Amino acid sequence: MSLSIHAASVPVFQQMLGSLKDILAKAEAHASAKKIDPQALLGARLAPDMFPLTRQVQIACDFAKGVCARLALVELPVHEDTETSFAQLQARIDTVLAFIGALPQAAFAGAESREIVTRPGTPKERRFSGQDYLLHYGLPQFFFHHTTAYALLRHNGIEIGKPDYMGAY
Repeated sequence: MSLSIHAASVPVFQQMLGSLKDILAKAEAHASAKKIDPQALLGARLAPDMFPLTRQVQIACDFAKGVCARLALVELPVHEDTETSFAQLQARIDTVLAFIGALPQAAFAGAESREIVTRPGTPKERRFSGQDYLLHYGLPQFFFHHTTAYALLRHNGIEIGKPDYMGAY
């Protein structure tokens, strides 16, 4: 039995976005309990030249919706990256979860061999088969930003661990 592109993408993104929601909820509760300005966590960075927590969450969401949309050949929803609170980040994740959850499994048929072009017409243009796009670009990018969000919160004292990172599976 072979693994479908749908099975290798949508449920993985759903699991990990669910865990990201839970991690953000714990961070918000921690900030409230310790009387920490939420912006201190939302703007947290491990180095001056990296994106803050808010942007890490936005990019993780962008990869989840973007990868699924491209593989399913549906129009990519646009988000304006205006979130400034935990509640707004939670809402963005909810929007992405609803979007990818509504994609019909049948739309992914043949996606493994479908050509995916990133940044078409630019010097950074890349062409992938759907399978390579998912496995060698989309999932690694998503996990990088999800993991960075986790690390930023863990570094800032949020009591989270591997079970929180993994979420429900």
